[in-house]
Amino acid sequence: MRKLLGQCSLEVFKRCDPGELLAPAPAGEALALYVDLLAECLHAAGRSVRAQAAGNSYGDSVAELALLLAYELAARPSDWAAFRTALAGEHARVPGFWRQPGGEALLRKKVNDMFALLRDKVDADNYQAACGRPCSPNRIYAYRMLDTAYGEIARLFGNWREHRVQVGAILGRPLETALPIEVRQLASIAGCRPEWILRWSATLERFTGSPGPLHTRSKRFDSLKDNAVKIGEMLAEIGEYETLSANRDRDWLQDADTSAAWLEDYWRVLDESEAGSGACGTPGPDLILDALEDEPDAARAAEPAEPAGAADGEPLHAQRAQSVSLPPHFVIVAGAAQDPGSWSARMLADDSLAVRLAVYLKLLGPDDDSYPDAWRDPATNGLPTMAQLAALDAVSLPTLRKRRDAAIARLSAAAPSKGRNE
Repeated sequence: MRKLLGQCSLEVFKRCDPGELLAPAPAGEALALYVDLLAECLHAAGRSVRAQAAGNSYGDSVAELALLLAYELAARPSDWAAFRTALAGEHARVPGFWRQPGGEALLRKKVNDMFALLRDKVDADNYQAACGRPCSPNRIYAYRMLDTAYGEIARLFGNWREHRVQVGAILGRPLETALPIEVRQLASIAGCRPEWILRWSATLERFTGSPGPLHTRSKRFDSLKDNAVKIGEMLAEIGEYETLSANRDRDWLQDADTSAAWLEDYWRVLDESEAGSGACGTPGPDLILDALEDEPDAARAAEPAEPAGAADGEPLHAQRAQSVSLPPHFVIVAGAAQDPGSWSARMLADDSLAVRLAVYLKLLGPDDDSYPDAWRDPATNGLPTMAQLAALDAVSLPTLRKRRDAAIARLSAAAPSKGRNE
């Protein structure tokens, strides 16, 4: 976010010379001009890769957060005054320094410093409002370092095979070929252990060439160096803040196109209804029809059973699988790969393969060592996506999600009785 603000600020200073900001004009006018021009530049850069990148875990983009911070600056003139003072001091030392070689980089650094401090103040205010505890910008800076450290550890854990030696150093033991239990258990920052943070920082110089934040000469994090108890307390506080401030969007964000799919399904039903009405003439009044399902069901029960191949609809399944880039025999092979005697298989016996895989995708994620190879998409080596599974069942994403959630509810309800009966 700071990079985008710095980049756009340089564009602003090409249209408004920094010298105008130092003129003896009311500071409020200069601030209003800068914020307006900065907002225009941020909107213009809104479609860039940097602007559209994820800015946080709540779905906000970098451009949206940068724009919010720009308008926050307009409400905090003291930070703008400090920025003008820094510019004036550098200008007094080197007049017009922004026009000198390297001056643009120095100007950008001062902008970045202003927004970094402003961001820490805003985050500190939000933290106090959410948790009711006092918090300084310096403490927020330490929280952010620990949050970044957790993100890096989670990334390394997610690719532990490629980073086996470093992950082993973080865990404090050499790793074998089996999936470390800690990798599966690390679901949030609340589950991150303080000793992992210390060991991760210690490994950075070996694996990246630069010392970690807890192993530099800087005194910024002196209170955390070799202090696992303090780190553990702060990790727990970050986890508490995330719980209090979360908008609970994580479950539906993995199915980002669900709403669009629902609308498409809705309009399709309406179009089919209108087409049917046009073919049959103007529809009459609504009527309650007699229930005629019992007799056909009885007649169907008396018919001989269809051959297994016809009942399975193998050509149709192959066509659906190929339409979403899965192997033609995916449904048959994947269906046969599950142990029919397992508890979950018995509980989900009445559900389709797509629903069963959607349940595992929700509960264990796309890539778990317990999955047989027949369940995996060769292109990703993980379970098929919800969109692919919906295509296998020829249903919309909302319908598949509803069936998946119903199956999970049945599993949850039966789980306590499982331990008593077995």
